[in-house]
Amino acid sequence: MASQPQTLTIRRPDDWHVHLRDGAMLQAVAPWTGRQFARAIVMPNLSPPVTSVAMAAAYRARILAALPEDARFTPLMTCYLTDHTDPAEVVRGFEQGAWAACKLYPAHATTNSAHGVTSVAHIRPVLDAMQRAGMPLLIHGEVTDPAIDIFDREAVFVERVLAPLLIDYPALKIVLEHITTAEAASFVAAGPATLAATITPQHLHLDRNALFAGGIRPHAYCLPVLKRARHRDAVRTAATSGSPKFFLGTDSAPHLIEAKETGCGCAGIFNAPFALESYLTVFEEEGALDRFEAFASEHGARFYGLPLNEGTVTVTRGGADVPERIGAVVPFHAGERLTWRLA
Repeated sequence: MASQPQTLTIRRPDDWHVHLRDGAMLQAVAPWTGRQFARAIVMPNLSPPVTSVAMAAAYRARILAALPEDARFTPLMTCYLTDHTDPAEVVRGFEQGAWAACKLYPAHATTNSAHGVTSVAHIRPVLDAMQRAGMPLLIHGEVTDPAIDIFDREAVFVERVLAPLLIDYPALKIVLEHITTAEAASFVAAGPATLAATITPQHLHLDRNALFAGGIRPHAYCLPVLKRARHRDAVRTAATSGSPKFFLGTDSAPHLIEAKETGCGCAGIFNAPFALESYLTVFEEEGALDRFEAFASEHGARFYGLPLNEGTVTVTRGGADVPERIGAVVPFHAGERLTWRLA
């Protein structure tokens, strides 16, 4: 039997989906993402959302100011789509490098999505312009029809919204964010080269039982919500398959403890501090450590048409003890000991 590796060195990774928030929360959480990742696609669902080039530039400046002076981190900004988004503003921002992609939130699908898109029909001029410009579309893939069971909303979105989008916009690059179902994993795997997906650590580790282990567990609540074990296992298979269609996107989404532990707790899991260690646990369990570098450091950059990062990061088998809280936020894996530790 081959001995287990004690260290693993990979090209510096990227996070292709992260929430850095703003204000005091931004100051608290941005250094954790900057510590592990060279670049990150930053979500625009602030209040108010990032809908203009000027707002994106101002938010980027606030992110950089929240990082240590020696940080080697590049935030990649996104435009929040609404029913009234101006196609010319979108293309202008993309061509100027103000943002790297547009984010489609179905209205009321998740945190700060009230201004989101009520129907794809309302943004077809924007999608036409994005396709011509080569600008990626990032999608929170859930329908918001209250008649649809919350555990089925991603699968229904894939069938009703995403499949027609691929037909109507065959050259548009689309990332289905934070996939959680076997249906989404298989659809992306079988789809065209213009379709890819990000995968979070929590959707690799947890199934929906985690929400109710010994009582309601608000710190395991995120959107899309955790699914059955068979869906988690399908997503694990996709992540560790080596397919370039799947890449790392933490969807790290911090909320204060009092906003989670309340009568209507906020959706989101803060996984940034130990993201690499969390992913590596799964890749090792699946016997796929040799595929981790591509998932974390190569697939996303190539899909976005960006250069691979210079430099490396090293993780060791020394073990990482995750604290019960970091500041006023409970991190993913709180109180656990992870096998790997970022050197």
